[in-house]
Amino acid sequence: MSEGRGLAIGIDIGGTFTDLVAITGNGDVHTCKLLTNPADHLDPIQKGLATLLADTNAAGADVETLIHGTTIATNAILERRGARCALLTTRGFRDVLEFRRLRVPSLYGTGWRKPPPLVSRRYRRELDERVAANGEVIRPLDPDEVRRIVRELVETGIESIAVCLINAYANPVHERAIGALLRSEFPDLPLSISTDILPEIQEYERTSTTVVNAYVMPLLRRYLTHISGGLGAIGVQAPMLIMQSNGGLLTVPETMARPVHIVESGPAAGLMAAARLARFLDEERLIAFDMGGTTAKASLVEGGEPTLASEFEVGGTASSARRLAGGDGYVIRSAVLDLIEIGQGGGSIAWLDSAHGLHVGPQSASSDPGPCCYGRGGTMPTVTDANVVLGYLNPRYLLGGGLQISRERAELAISRVVAEPLRLDVIEAAWGIHLIATASMTRGVKAVSTERGRDPRDFTLLAYGGGGPLHAVGIAAALGIQRVVVPPAPGVFSAVGLLFSSIEVHETQTCLGALDQVDLERVDAIRAALRAKAATRLAAAGFESQEIVFRELADLRYMGQTYELTIPLAAHPLTREGVPALEQTLGEHHMRAYGHRGRQRALELVTLRVIARGARETASDWLVRPPVRHRAAAPIGVRKAYFGPTWGMIDAVTLERSQLEDVSPGGPLIVEEYDATTVVPPGWTVSLNPSGAMVITSDDAKA
Repeated sequence: MSEGRGLAIGIDIGGTFTDLVAITGNGDVHTCKLLTNPADHLDPIQKGLATLLADTNAAGADVETLIHGTTIATNAILERRGARCALLTTRGFRDVLEFRRLRVPSLYGTGWRKPPPLVSRRYRRELDERVAANGEVIRPLDPDEVRRIVRELVETGIESIAVCLINAYANPVHERAIGALLRSEFPDLPLSISTDILPEIQEYERTSTTVVNAYVMPLLRRYLTHISGGLGAIGVQAPMLIMQSNGGLLTVPETMARPVHIVESGPAAGLMAAARLARFLDEERLIAFDMGGTTAKASLVEGGEPTLASEFEVGGTASSARRLAGGDGYVIRSAVLDLIEIGQGGGSIAWLDSAHGLHVGPQSASSDPGPCCYGRGGTMPTVTDANVVLGYLNPRYLLGGGLQISRERAELAISRVVAEPLRLDVIEAAWGIHLIATASMTRGVKAVSTERGRDPRDFTLLAYGGGGPLHAVGIAAALGIQRVVVPPAPGVFSAVGLLFSSIEVHETQTCLGALDQVDLERVDAIRAALRAKAATRLAAAGFESQEIVFRELADLRYMGQTYELTIPLAAHPLTREGVPALEQTLGEHHMRAYGHRGRQRALELVTLRVIARGARETASDWLVRPPVRHRAAAPIGVRKAYFGPTWGMIDAVTLERSQLEDVSPGGPLIVEEYDATTVVPPGWTVSLNPSGAMVITSDDAKA
């Protein structure tokens, strides 16, 4: 291995592919992409690491940094294969999970039904205790009642337990007592206490978040234990870090205790890489678009920073941080990068409804069996199959030739399922599948731009993921976006993003009161306690006090409002003289979010937040170069490809990124790389900028 620091490795497991990236001590980048093994996620990790170690002439002991992003928690919720868990709550609040919030995904969707609670009613048990909203104990906790109920639940075979008592955010004494009792008498029972997970007001959000934590905890513990053991077996001793939904990292012990914080782990990594690239390219307004094998994600990066939300839903038709919609998923009240995720990917299945209407997704062929063209037993056509038939994908060059695909299988599947029933030509049917998938992803991009008050025409579209660069120009054209950027190593970009993050912990505490009346000394005391708690968690991860950087925020709203906005707080103590500045900041945030600001209305403080980051050198400080390749580039050639009824099936030049300077930059072009394919249709021009990123520009922009 080259001299210098050891290897930094990022591992991103998706529904279809497992991506690995290694950065050596001198900054060389090596990548590996393998099909995910849903039966054993460790299998592609070990194979990929063996490849990277061989490529870098290194051993497992040379791995210094190992960071992992995974969708296992998300998939467990989507597929309803989490733990059989129970809920202990205050008498009278057994059905909080059933009542939820009055939100529906579609205003006129009369057939909509609430998703079933993650804890069935028979496992939701009430305790005869009560704490008032001011923290006063009205009815004390009976430990014997707790023992009896938990013994009954254990006998039924529950695998995890959540505890969420009314007003525990104001006084956690009863939850603390239950936690101590259960850890003493039932030490092997995975336990989630709302005071540890989310000590905030809003009973449904707190209960839902705590239950999701309990639901995925046993699975995540088994998963992380298995992965850690498998890495040790091949000589990798570096402690593994896990990507959180908020873009920070957690240690494995922290993740096992708070798995709810990694539900959006995979998408967050790509967005962190997008933010870093935006800063490098000096892009003030960027839409990050990531299309993988199972899902597509979109988010905004403004001023070089992604947007952070405090709540999101998972498990519905789309996972997102929407303030005024939703209702078809499970609410998680936790810091998360603000993005939308929809069920559209390369493996999304094309199907006909009873009226012969063509649909694409959200069902996915995933990696097993995968698209029909993979020849692994798939029988239903997918977006990838359509792109093969249209001539966009090279049957002999995916993964540098490591994944052979069959155009014949793709054609047969599309013909049988779509073309023949609709009396279409196979090319027409494939084009229809491609268009529907692109239209669905276009709606996702609209959800983070126009629906948030931004004009997408003012943004550059950054496309990555295995399928993002293939569909990006179609999405850009539909939205009037005239500039698309495709970064180096686009197909493993999320794995690269894992290496651009630091360990980060979040602490919150509700502190409800009118801002002009609240005790500011008490507020600052809570802030100090949150900082101390966060510092203790980072100290356990090995950080010295001088390595910890704090960021403080507050949830504020106008009096009478139900929902609040999160705004930054200055590092110095709060004073009465500083309140007008907070009013001004809230007004600006309110204007951006809702199009108006409150006038002559008092402010209410709801929750205090502290973010603590371990400010230690990471791989993000290294020079990231184009990936090292141990094979010859594909020769420049020509392949027939279909670009819609206007152009039909025409010749498209095919080449690798490094060969762009050797040909005319105008479309139609197909840029083939190890990990992704970029399609440049007629009317668009592509060039390389100094960073190695491809910049695709509409010819209309030059007119």
